[in-house]
Order: sequence, then C-alpha cells, then structure tokens
Amino acid sequence: MKTIQKSAKLANVLYDIRGPIMEAAKQMEEDGHKIIKLNIGNLAVFGFDAPEEVQQDMIRNLPNSAGYSDSKGIFAARKAVMHYTQEQGIAGVTLEDIYLGNGASELIAMATNALLDDGDELLLPAPDYPLWTAVTSLSGGRPVHYLCDEAKGWLPDLDDIRAKITPRTKGIVVINPNNPTGVIYPESLLRDIVQIAREHGLVILADEVYDKVLYDGVKHVALGSLSTDVLTLTFNSLSKSYRSCGYRAGWLVVSGDTSAAGDYIEGLNMLSNMKLCANVPGQWAIQTALGGYQSINDLTREGGRLRRQRDLAYELITAIPGVSCVKPTAALYMFPKLDPKIYPIEDDRIFFLELLKETKVMLVQGTGFNWATPDHFRMVFLPHEEDLREAIGRIARFLERQRKRFGT
Repeated sequence: MKTIQKSAKLANVLYDIRGPIMEAAKQMEEDGHKIIKLNIGNLAVFGFDAPEEVQQDMIRNLPNSAGYSDSKGIFAARKAVMHYTQEQGIAGVTLEDIYLGNGASELIAMATNALLDDGDELLLPAPDYPLWTAVTSLSGGRPVHYLCDEAKGWLPDLDDIRAKITPRTKGIVVINPNNPTGVIYPESLLRDIVQIAREHGLVILADEVYDKVLYDGVKHVALGSLSTDVLTLTFNSLSKSYRSCGYRAGWLVVSGDTSAAGDYIEGLNMLSNMKLCANVPGQWAIQTALGGYQSINDLTREGGRLRRQRDLAYELITAIPGVSCVKPTAALYMFPKLDPKIYPIEDDRIFFLELLKETKVMLVQGTGFNWATPDHFRMVFLPHEEDLREAIGRIARFLERQRKRFGT
C-alpha cells in the first residue's frame, strides 16, 4: 500500500509546547499518573477565571451569534480595539485597520501568509514563541533568528539584527513583553528597532499579547506608538490578560505608513474573507473586557496571586545549584538556564522527557523555543503556591540526581 506522508512544508515546523513530551504526559495520565503541567500558559486550569462580566456578556449575546459576522469582526468589538489603540498612543487607526481572529495565533498565520513569498526572510527573536517560526516556514519563508542576549537581560542584540538583514528580509518580529523570557523592552530599545526597520524598509510585526501582565511597576510601550512612518502590525488577544484562552478572541491592528502597502492589505482582506469570520461569541467579549475593570492588575500587583507565584518560583528555581534565571517582569513564564558545566546535556528533549517520567512534572526544553543550545527550559508559574513548591522540589531532586550522574 502506498504510504501517505505529511507535506514537505512541515519539515521545518516545530511546536514542542504541545510536542512529544506532552504526548508522553497524556499517556502517563491515561495510565493513572497525575502530572503537574508547567509547560503552557493555560490559565483556566489553574483556577484563573475570566472576569464574570465578560462571561455574562457572551451569554447574553449568544442568541445573536449564530450567523457569520463581518469577516473583519463585529462593529462593537473593533470599535473597542480602536479606542484601545488610542489609549496606547497608536495614531490614525480606523475600524478598517482592525481584524478580529480566533486568537492572535490565527492572525499571525494570516499576516505571514499574506507577506511572504518562497525564500523571503523574516527576522525572529531567539528564543522565540515557536508559532512564529512555524508559520514563517509554512508561508514559504525562511526564519532568521536574531539573538536576545541573556547577559543583558534578554534584550535583543541590535548589531545581530543589522548583521542578519539581507535583500530578502521582509520584516522583523518583536515579542514584547517576551515569551518565553518574561522580559519587557525599554522604549529606547524599541525606538532603535523602529529605526532599523525604517532604514531597511521592513514591516514590523509586534506581538504584544502580554501587554497588561506586568510586575514591579514596569510600563509597556506599544511599538505602534513609535512607528508612525513604518508599516506596523500589532497582535493582541483576550487570552492572557483576561484569562480567556478558550474564547479565541484576538485582534490585528495595522498602523503606521500604509501608503505603499495597498497590495499587502488587499492580501490581508482576501485571507480575512476566506476564513469568513472569527468565533462570534468570543468577539462579544472584547468590548466588555477592554472597557471594563482591569482585574489583571489585582493579580500582578504586590500581594497579587501571580506576583506571589512569580516571586516564589524565581526564589525556588534559582536556589537549585547550577540553575540561574533572569527574573521576569512580565508575562507568565521564566526561562532558566542550566549551567552546561554542571549539566552537560546533549539532547534537552530527551533530558526533559526523563524529568517528566521520573518526577511527573512537565516542562518545555529550550530548543523548543528555537534556542540553539540545550541549556534552558521554559516554566510557567501558574499553579498555586503549594503545587509550585511541590513541582520545583521534584525538579530540584531530579537535578541533584543528574549532578551525581554527570559527576559534577
């Protein structure tokens, strides 16, 4: 019988957040084991509920949600996003510049499909959120990773960005606040990135999904507010700030200089029409969420649950010999480093699969975020404090056994 193989387009696609380690965890759960999942920012399963007023607005509008909406989204939701861009200082955004999608993920795929021809290059951070690398490859493009420097607090290396620009480079992706490192970028750095895009005619793709999940009094600056003369696409959603991952309610905002982008915008419109519309019940949540009480601040301020758990996770993980970490000031993640002299890991996927089997704790290895060396991992700090203590305690005991095995 002739075998049916996957498309060659998938050869360079990686999404290990839901990869082989998760498949192993599923099998272990089926065998009766309880797994502590520190692999994904799925807030609901850890008791972070969507705001009640958002839930109620979706329920009230469910009778109005059976039909298709406009392909770009319902009027009320797009208007709320437009007002939000004004609050952020992004100039000149109209309703026609806003696209609603099934989460930011769908819109990221739409934007890269519309932008890239075979062989075109897109600059992406390393480490990155792996969806960006995957959709670049699926779009026929070539992902080119620029270094975020751990020694400088995971900030992008501007010289490395400049060195990797070629005639085929079409755009640059900026993930701020960053996933997986939990770092937020200062305005001065963002202005430097805008200047590079300006000089080389690059499209800026700004992933700002965690723009409200901020700690320690840090401020987020919307990249679109600094790039008024550069075509900029900003991606955001309700998933994290409003604990609404499953509602699949995201948006894309086109801003900056669109004078030479008519054909590209026509492509965005074409793809938007092809998907017919985003999930309509989720769209009804957007206006209420953006215009209502911002309960995320209660979770991230001093004494808030997310802030306490971040502090505890950082304290416990950095107390393990040979483990260091840049303390996150945003988002839901940290990206600790395993000192390669103490943990000379050859294959980090195998290493963290062993950790899962021995400890019943699931993490994602650093190479799953397109980090070149097997010496990092991403960890969420969403479980309750008692569960975090238990999980990191198991990790610490596993790493102690590894130090003995490695003789370090």
